[in-house]
Amino acid sequence: MTSEAGEDRSESGRLLRARRELALAIRRGEYQPNQRLLETELTATLGISRPTLRSVFVALEQENYISLERNRGARVRQFSPEEAIEILHTREILESAAAGLAATRITPEERERLEAIMERMTPAALEHDAAAYSSANREFHGLVINASRQPTLIRFIRSTPYPLVMSQYRDPKTPHPRVEALREHRAVLAALWTGDAAATEAAMRFHLAATRRALMLGSAAAGSGDTA
Repeated sequence: MTSEAGEDRSESGRLLRARRELALAIRRGEYQPNQRLLETELTATLGISRPTLRSVFVALEQENYISLERNRGARVRQFSPEEAIEILHTREILESAAAGLAATRITPEERERLEAIMERMTPAALEHDAAAYSSANREFHGLVINASRQPTLIRFIRSTPYPLVMSQYRDPKTPHPRVEALREHRAVLAALWTGDAAATEAAMRFHLAATRRALMLGSAAAGSGDTA
């Protein structure tokens, strides 16, 4: 984790950079669910003081990345199956709405960029190159979300700890990506090309619901009456 050249070196700038870098490391799985975060290690890694690190911890607790325990420090947030289902449902609702808005607001250049992303995603999916597919997948969803051009909705989507839930509950023994995932992305892209908001929202909702059902949440989902 290194600072960017020319960035704000004030206390607020250091805090923002450290929060961003630690959040990214957690999303990438560098720290596992329920893992304790050691202050000595992180102050050295992030190049910040203990008071600044504690401010980072407070910010990340508010964003559901970590849990703070009195006299026990910080741990990476671990979600119960019930919490995970709630988060995944919320993400489906919000991102599907963003996709519907994007259908009428996306630019031709953004559609071309999505096509280029699909060209990278396709061989990655066929070859089960999880790292390359995940990178393209993040770009695809991020572009669609941003194309909604609805800042409040985008902020709410970004605040959901969706990546952490995915990391915690994805079965490492199951091939990634899912066989159907590539086809689902193509359906979202085709709907975007038509400019049909309802069709695009439905395609994204179907894709995200299928992703949720593929996670290791079966028993908890059945217990909660989930039928999506």
